[in-house]
Order: sequence, then C-alpha cells, then structure tokens
Amino acid sequence: MNLWNSYHGGFKAYLKFEKSLSQNSVEAYLHDVAKITQFFTMKGLTLSPAEVELHHLKAFLKWITELGVTARTQARVISGLRAFYHYLLLENIVTKDPTELIELPRIGMKLPVTLNVDEIDLLIGQIDLSTPEGKRNKAMLETLYGCGLRVSELVGLKISNLFFDEGFIRITGKGNKERLVPVGSVAQEEIHDYLSVIRPHIGVRKGKEDYLFLNRRGSELTRVMIFTIVKNLAQKAGIQKKISPHTFRHSFATHLVEGGADLRAVQEMLGHESITTTEIYTHLDRDYLRSTIIQYHPRST
Repeated sequence: MNLWNSYHGGFKAYLKFEKSLSQNSVEAYLHDVAKITQFFTMKGLTLSPAEVELHHLKAFLKWITELGVTARTQARVISGLRAFYHYLLLENIVTKDPTELIELPRIGMKLPVTLNVDEIDLLIGQIDLSTPEGKRNKAMLETLYGCGLRVSELVGLKISNLFFDEGFIRITGKGNKERLVPVGSVAQEEIHDYLSVIRPHIGVRKGKEDYLFLNRRGSELTRVMIFTIVKNLAQKAGIQKKISPHTFRHSFATHLVEGGADLRAVQEMLGHESITTTEIYTHLDRDYLRSTIIQYHPRST
C-alpha cells in the first residue's frame, strides 16, 4: 500500500490549507484512509486508489461494522474517504469516485449531555480556590460556560483578544474563522482576578506571553489537561453523567435556548456554519418551543 502512502502528504495539505480543517479533523481523515489500506492489506489485496470499486468499499464497511463500529463513526469514515477521493479527482490521480455510490448509514439524533445550572454550580464549587491552579481553573470553567467555547478555543485564547470594555472576546474557531462572543460579568470578574493575582507570578515562557491561561511552567494548557480537570471535578461533585469540557458548551447553548434566545444569535455565538447544527438544542426544550408558538403564532388563539 505504498502507493496510498505516497498521496498522504498532498491529501494532508489539501485538508489543512484548502479545506481549512483543524489538526484534529485532518488526523481523523488520514486515519480513515489508513483504515481502508489496513483492510486491503489484511485481505491480501494490492489495489491502487484508481482500482477500488464499490464492492471493495462495501466489503470494507461490512468489516468495520462487524468490528462494532457505530453508525455515526461509519458515517465519519465514509466522509473521510469521500474527501480523499475528491482530492484525487482534483489532482487527476483518478477519473472516477467509487465513494459516490456509498449510502451513509442512518444515524439517530444523539442529544448532547448537558448540565443544569445547579450541577454547573456544584461542579465549579469543588475547585480548591486556595491554590493558584484553582483560581485559574475557576476562570477557565466560567469562560467555557459563559462563552460556550470549544476546548481548543479556550486553550488558544489570547489576552489581546479580550475586549472587556465592549463586553466581548474574539475567538478563532474552526477553519481559522473569527467571531466575537459576548462575555458575562462572572467570567470577566474571574479572568480579571486571575490576570491580576495569579498570572503575574508565573514565569512565562518566551513566545507564550499572549496566551491567557498558562500551566505552572508558563506555557499554554493542553486539551487533555482541561479534560482531566473537568473529569476530576465531576467525580468530586458526584455527578454521574458522562461529561467533558464540551458539556459546558452544550449547556451554554441549551440554557440560552431555554431562556428564549434567538437561534440565529446562538448560532453566531457558537460559531456554527449551519443553523442545522444549532437546531439540535431545540430538541432539548420542546415545552419552551410549544409555549412560544402558542403565545406568538396568530393561529394559536
């Protein structure tokens, strides 16, 4: 399968620069292509991408299904293969795309796990504020929940992108797209305390001066570290739900929708390219939507 590997670099560059995908998404797509080459090797098939036909793809999908791969993951693998063949077509490496005829598996809507306001208060209440890390962690979680950030956006947040006088922070999201997100008084206060009391005592590494949240070595935090912090606090709080830093983002959106926020405004704040992605949060509060229709629709009286 050396031939497949020879397209690895070009496909990676295509995903990164032309599709503007995040590093995590790029790695996921490359991993999807690696899966099918693994399958062909296991079956003793030496096929170039141009020689792959629909029945090969169906056999591959049958194989990953038997391995217990979920329909959602199967759909993502198919998306990865489609992106790969789209790149090959653009480069005139192949003349046909066998992935066009693959049907995506049916995926039931998976509602995200959320925390209610009391659970968020309980979790944040477990933070030990007597330590510098505790003060930092409270500021981070209040920012996650108060602004609905992705974990990658939190770790990449810069001091130069805080505009507290105007009540906004500037976020660089997926595809390097920038957006302005309102920041509430609670998050502002916690960030201000961290900046004035904790951060001046950290020996900041060269080149990391503009990162807002730093580890004790003066460098930006990792995504894994944020996951660990949230997991440990949830355990201390006795919260049984399977949560992650992204749960704060889901909770942010859900609580806004429950409170009557316009869906388009929530879409802008979350940085969703499509309103369809944001609409999942309406399924979490059908009673609110029904009461809104009854109250405002002219045919409801």
